[in-house]
Amino acid sequence: MASGIFALLDDIATLMDDVAMMSKVAGKKTAGILGDDLAVNAEKASGFMSSRELPVIWEITKGSFLNKIIILPLAFLLSAFLPSAVTVILIIGGLYLAYEGAEKIYEFIFPHAHQKDAPKLQKLSKEEVLSLEKEKIKSAILTDFILSVEIIIIALGTVGDQPLLTKILVVTIIALVATVGVYGIVALIIRMDEFGAKLINMNDKENSISDKIGGFLVSALPKVIKSLSVIGTIALLLVSGGIFVHNLHFFHDLFPNLPGILVEFLIGLVVGFLVLLIIKLGASLWKKFSR
Repeated sequence: MASGIFALLDDIATLMDDVAMMSKVAGKKTAGILGDDLAVNAEKASGFMSSRELPVIWEITKGSFLNKIIILPLAFLLSAFLPSAVTVILIIGGLYLAYEGAEKIYEFIFPHAHQKDAPKLQKLSKEEVLSLEKEKIKSAILTDFILSVEIIIIALGTVGDQPLLTKILVVTIIALVATVGVYGIVALIIRMDEFGAKLINMNDKENSISDKIGGFLVSALPKVIKSLSVIGTIALLLVSGGIFVHNLHFFHDLFPNLPGILVEFLIGLVVGFLVLLIIKLGASLWKKFSR
């Protein structure tokens, strides 16, 4: 009886070791998507009244948990009964990520001409403000759903040869860490200016240490969000290139003498601009023949 219990405990310990090791691997693989997720959600969660920022983040976080509850069982079913579909979805996700990264670079080099309208002050009722807030929350949750699919599929791809129980534990851990970690950091980021303002108002002295720190935090917020966007774009191309390199034999041995990270970035960049070109040509032809 005692030997059976010890054997069970040993099996559990071995399983936990495997889960911990594979979680680290999956975490590294999904780090790029998490960076983009962080940048996107920091941007979407900003722009609200100070008193509404944290409640809005909480609503988006709850929506993110619901997304994971929907996606995880479907991903596990595919992995158990149609594992080849995981690779296909992974490559499709890689094409989307490469396209998204290339589109951001294209938009930076050739920005769209936006019509400059004079800003208009509008007096909105409480109901209208809440309605606009709900629309932004829905948009953020939809974006989270797309990114969550990518995170879970990539994590699932890293544990493709593991037993089903290990897959479930590892991917679930990554999904939970992604949600709690991303939205926890988002909450800290968008409250930087509020915390900075409190430091500035802490005392009546001018040019005090608290004033300098507070001023730095207030001025740093837009720069942090912008830098996250740049880092997220690079990460998108690296992750997408990594997907192609590790799942398509043609790309795996394409440039054997170059560093792996450079190969992944270049492949992600080239594939991204090819997809972008195809989409733009398709949109142009559609407009031409639909007239």
